[in-house]
Amino acid sequence: MIIKKSRDEIARMARAGAVVARMHEALIEALRPGMSTLDLDRIAEDVAVRSGAVPSFKGYRGFPATLCTSRNHEIVHGIPSADVVLEEGDVISIDAGAIVEGYHGDSATTLVVGGLDAVAPEVATLVRATRNALWRGLEQVQHGRRLGDVGAAIEAVAHEQGYGVVREYVGHGIGRALHEDPSVPNYGRRGRGMKLTRGWVIAVEPMFNLGTEATRTLDDGWTVVTADGAVSAHWEHTVAITEDGPWVLTARSDEPAHPLSEPVPTW
Repeated sequence: MIIKKSRDEIARMARAGAVVARMHEALIEALRPGMSTLDLDRIAEDVAVRSGAVPSFKGYRGFPATLCTSRNHEIVHGIPSADVVLEEGDVISIDAGAIVEGYHGDSATTLVVGGLDAVAPEVATLVRATRNALWRGLEQVQHGRRLGDVGAAIEAVAHEQGYGVVREYVGHGIGRALHEDPSVPNYGRRGRGMKLTRGWVIAVEPMFNLGTEATRTLDDGWTVVTADGAVSAHWEHTVAITEDGPWVLTARSDEPAHPLSEPVPTW
């Protein structure tokens, strides 16, 4: 069942989204070679707690950390660890969530330790293209459009580059629960699927692989990796459907909250 949100509820979710944005901004500022993924987790948790929020992921279905930190061929749900020390050129997906006044915000970013110049051009292009696909999808989150329009816009970017589009893990509704209906695939056909309606709040999150779409889960029961060992990238934002179009509730200070009326970022 899809739970529509009132204006007041969306405003509360915007406050949760702002905390998630601050978590990411702190992590982007702090990221350096020699840090562990547990260091990143502690920074994010500190920001959340000081902001009066509760981390969404910690304890969720037994997950042990504030962040999901997925490195190189890891796609999603990587567990932060003191033993995972980041090196220049590592690709790191950082997924963060926060609860404010009972409502969740959820967002992910993929960064390169040392900057995009520290990796091969094809890896830098993967990271950029996946971010671009996120914004192409967010632009489709409008009243009267369909879920297939969102997925098709995302998938088109992947097909241009020949990337594998992860199919087992998709976007989702979000609100009082971290994961609600509907599922929001990163693939689809325009004009197909459920009709988007004002009051929906969803998380759009493309995951592209430099190789095939195939995945597997490690023995820890959480970390999902590419089956062929190729690098993966993952971006996500929480977005509400309003009378004025999509409102990106987790937009950082360098990103537009209203992508139909503000310039969409290029990188």
